[in-house]
Amino acid sequence: MKDFIKFTLATVVGIIISSVVLFLIAIGMVAGMMSLDEGETIVSDNSVFCLDLDGVVAERAIDDPLSFFGVDDAMQTYGLDDITSSIKKAAKEDKIKGIYLTIGALAASPATLEEIRDALVGFKETGKFVVAYADNYSQGGYYVASAADEVLLNPRGAITWLGMSSQFVSYKGLLDKLGVEMQVFKVGTYKSAVEPFVLDKMSDANREQVKAFTSSIWDTFLSDISASRDVSIEQLNAYADRGIAMEQATSFVDCGFVDSLAYRTDMTEYLKTKVGIDEDDDLETLSLAAMINYHSNVPKDKSGNVVAVYYAEGDIDDTKAKDRIGARRVINDLKRLRKDENVKAVVLRVNSPGGSAFGSEQIWKEIEDIKAEKPVVVSMGGYAASGGYYISCNADYIFAQPTTLTGSIGIFGMVPDMGGLYDKVGLSFETVSTNKFGGVMSLDRPMTQEEKALMQRSVNDGYELFVMRCAEGRKMMPEAIKAIAEGRVWTGKMAKDLGLVDELGGLDEAIAKAKELAEIDDCTLVSYPAKPSVLDNVLGALPSGYASLLGDDEVGRMVKDLRWLYELDETDPVQARMPFYVEIQ
Repeated sequence: MKDFIKFTLATVVGIIISSVVLFLIAIGMVAGMMSLDEGETIVSDNSVFCLDLDGVVAERAIDDPLSFFGVDDAMQTYGLDDITSSIKKAAKEDKIKGIYLTIGALAASPATLEEIRDALVGFKETGKFVVAYADNYSQGGYYVASAADEVLLNPRGAITWLGMSSQFVSYKGLLDKLGVEMQVFKVGTYKSAVEPFVLDKMSDANREQVKAFTSSIWDTFLSDISASRDVSIEQLNAYADRGIAMEQATSFVDCGFVDSLAYRTDMTEYLKTKVGIDEDDDLETLSLAAMINYHSNVPKDKSGNVVAVYYAEGDIDDTKAKDRIGARRVINDLKRLRKDENVKAVVLRVNSPGGSAFGSEQIWKEIEDIKAEKPVVVSMGGYAASGGYYISCNADYIFAQPTTLTGSIGIFGMVPDMGGLYDKVGLSFETVSTNKFGGVMSLDRPMTQEEKALMQRSVNDGYELFVMRCAEGRKMMPEAIKAIAEGRVWTGKMAKDLGLVDELGGLDEAIAKAKELAEIDDCTLVSYPAKPSVLDNVLGALPSGYASLLGDDEVGRMVKDLRWLYELDETDPVQARMPFYVEIQ
């Protein structure tokens, strides 16, 4: 028996070691394949840029080496920077006659959709065509496609046209069953990030703000689509209310949503007629990957001036993390930009719902230091709320898209009492401390009234500091900031009217403003931080990254939404962030 156990253990160890070795060899192979130079893309006469949007759009895409092993079957991720820069390159290349836009399961924030749509509108100004096609259009996908000269739909397809909605998910019932009670401390009537943990339905204040910002986003969609498709806003609303999404495809032609119906297999011949080539000739097409690799018409700047575009995306914490806004890493990066004499201005691209109040304050300080030497302009993406607004508020100039979610100036703290859960599983704790508040953050018991008072005071102090930072940055009185704070979320359009942002626009407008403030005409744009290497991506995906391999079905979304359960021990108890995961449909 003893020999059998030894043999079995040796076999298991051997399998593990072999698996690790094979995995490392595979990593090397993937790194080699992905580092091959594919060479410059050559553009032929009468080409069409085929922009296929069927996946998730992030600020910047990173290569997913695990897909080489067949591990990741999730939707493809595109970089917004790659999409918009490719559209601009296509606009400048005379050999490219138009864009064929195909829409699939497109997942992106409303502000990201605006950025893509604006780029397409700019492309059309060159006189080239944009044709859009989909078997089925999501609401956001149709918003982008509506900018096209012609919109086509599969004869058996439909357009999801229902109006805006945002769903509230409560974890209170689950926590009650687990025996976990969340002890909440907050400032701000509208600071609703804590509500899923303590309420089983939305508060009146939260319902008010969600109704306001979803209506604002819907108004932007209606206005833009109405102008492009020549259908009145009143009609667009009426079609949503009658349930046109469930009607036959011919209804979308009759109501002006699309121009005609066609099968995907017919589109190649149709595009040939648009380009003006014979049926027997091959249609020259360029994919997004090809356009990313095309540089011939990109002018080379010789001024030596650099405008740095720094991407700050994700939750904020006080770490050196690369997969979020790790304050210590970001500060080091920004410090290098501050000291680089070639960098004449910094554009901070913020896409964050917030996070650690402490980490946000540290980044705020570095932005203040940069401003003393060179201009800082903020470009807000889908989110720049709470901590995301904290790190933006002191910029020299702030841009937001009309549908950006921002504001949420408020602070909260959450400390779980897990005593009930520990009782259920048979765990008990006893704390020995030398002083009165030695075990103040113990999770095995409820906090005392004195401990709660200390925590609330800390949250109050954080809120006052947040308000002061906003008031100084926006050159407003603290009372004026408090009147629009209270944790309330605003869209970019609403925030401009309130003075929280300076102008509506995207990254291009922010870059132009940075050049103006730096008093330079020519420059080279350099993006920071550098995109991670293939090896970084592989190592970063293991083991915690396995959560990202979940699909976008209901189960996958639920598991992702519950990630706070296993992040509790890493989370700063005092947070400046908006509701954890706002999903607008």
